[in-house]
Amino acid sequence: MSASSPFLYPNVTSIPGQTEIDRSESRPAKGKEGTGEFDKIFDQVLQPTAAPDLNQIRQPLKFSAHAVQRMNDRKIAMDQKTMTKVNDAIDKAAAKGIEDTLVITSDAAYIVSVKNRTVVTALDRNSVSGNVFTNIDGAVIV
Repeated sequence: MSASSPFLYPNVTSIPGQTEIDRSESRPAKGKEGTGEFDKIFDQVLQPTAAPDLNQIRQPLKFSAHAVQRMNDRKIAMDQKTMTKVNDAIDKAAAKGIEDTLVITSDAAYIVSVKNRTVVTALDRNSVSGNVFTNIDGAVIV
């Protein structure tokens, strides 16, 4: 193979047959004339910015088929305010390393897979009393 081979070799420091690196096309040093568009964008990306809004970057809350069925059976409605509270509770649980959590709101209780951001099941407030919750490693009360 010649040094001008069009193939890329991953995890290799040099291309077979290549004896010298051509530095004529290398990136100009900072502050030199001729800084390209890539360099400008690259420098912008590396500049520190304000902390991102968690509502912008977090994954959406999902509901398992079982949870949807339970919510329908038990007439549990989830408005945007409650959805935000549950999402915030999931963020708090994730920050503590919890994998499966019980989220208790004023109207209902939800078992949530934190990793998948998925509501696994739901109970209305009247059904919560007297129940034993298993396979959770934390609880968040909102």
